[in-house]
Amino acid sequence: MVRGLADIGAEGVLLAGAGRAILLQIADPKVGHGVAEHSNFAERPMDRLRATMTYVYAVVYGSEEQLKAVRRAVNRAHAPVRRSPDATSAGYSAFDAESQLWVVATLYDTAVTVYEQVHGPLDDETADRIYSEYARIGTALQLPATMWPVDRGAFAAYWDAHVSKLQPDAKALKVAQELLYPAAGPQLLRLAMPLARFLTAGLLPDHLREGFGLDWGPGQARRFDRTMRMVGRVYPRLPQRIRHWPRDYYLGQLGSTKADHA
Repeated sequence: MVRGLADIGAEGVLLAGAGRAILLQIADPKVGHGVAEHSNFAERPMDRLRATMTYVYAVVYGSEEQLKAVRRAVNRAHAPVRRSPDATSAGYSAFDAESQLWVVATLYDTAVTVYEQVHGPLDDETADRIYSEYARIGTALQLPATMWPVDRGAFAAYWDAHVSKLQPDAKALKVAQELLYPAAGPQLLRLAMPLARFLTAGLLPDHLREGFGLDWGPGQARRFDRTMRMVGRVYPRLPQRIRHWPRDYYLGQLGSTKADHA
């Protein structure tokens, strides 16, 4: 049976890649400078995760009313995130299609990376369908459908070329510090951060792990492999209501028509 994005997108374990996705995003200065100058991880560290996941879940599972509500919220949040080029900045805009493409690319690649770490490789037909369907995460906003690479091969070429050019600058490093070492937020979040930092480091490409100053060596690599094998044994056996709880929680927060979870 060929599965699609709706079959894997609700898995809560995908949130283990949240740190990876955000660090990949902010390593691109067109995204990172906007985040640095218009977001505050230090005071409200969970807001970006909540906004991102609510949007993704609404696109994939939500009712039309829920999608319209979250699209309006995202566009309102994006409206002030802009800066014209000057002597100190190349400028940025949250409505820039190339930036939106990069953000969606990080979400897609991270979701597939984490899913396959836990559940094993996707078959080609399923992988192709998920890739095709993921374009809607961007096209529901301002990303033109023609900008989404035509297939997984084209995406891999785009991804490798883009990632190879990334090098975190001072603003990206500051945001990463606030994200990975939060001084505020729920106590439970702060207690979970050593594990979050470990998973983030293990999932990042080598040069970005180094660029963000994350400690890593053979010992950490072996521990990461053991951790992911253990998660792969335990997580799939959890009841679906637990595995899908984040989706149901975030959609419930929209307070609109109940999503179709079929």
